[in-house]
Amino acid sequence: MARMHTRRRGSSDSDKPAADEPPEWSDVDEDAIEARVVELAEQGHSPSEIGLKLRDEGVQGTPIPDVSLATGKKVTEILEENEAEPDLPEDLRNLLERAVRLRDHMTENPGDYQNKRALQNTQSKIRRLIDYYRGDEVDEDFTYSYDNAVEALGRE
Repeated sequence: MARMHTRRRGSSDSDKPAADEPPEWSDVDEDAIEARVVELAEQGHSPSEIGLKLRDEGVQGTPIPDVSLATGKKVTEILEENEAEPDLPEDLRNLLERAVRLRDHMTENPGDYQNKRALQNTQSKIRRLIDYYRGDEVDEDFTYSYDNAVEALGRE
């Protein structure tokens, strides 16, 4: 797929190995996995960080290579069922954090034109995502501005 703000093609990603069931060495109970997912979410980890922690640390000392194979549900589905889902979608939150960071940088370095362009591109992506999520996961009346982004991220 092409990149949004350049005329280059995107780099290809690696594919996950095709598997229908979890490996034999990873035989952790589904309830234990779901409890660990909720516990990590309550500690403030995002869904992708939860997946990485389960892969690296595991549950009860046993790594979980793929949560959806082990439980039949995605991490976000488990969080929704247990009412522990984050207030903003992860991709939107990451873009908001990037925009706030770039905006703070621009106030200190007004002549940095590359970052000015990067901020414009990031704000464009945020506006597109807000239109996509509007009504479902973002309030109907939410519009992007620096102040709204800082407030949504819970910063001062």
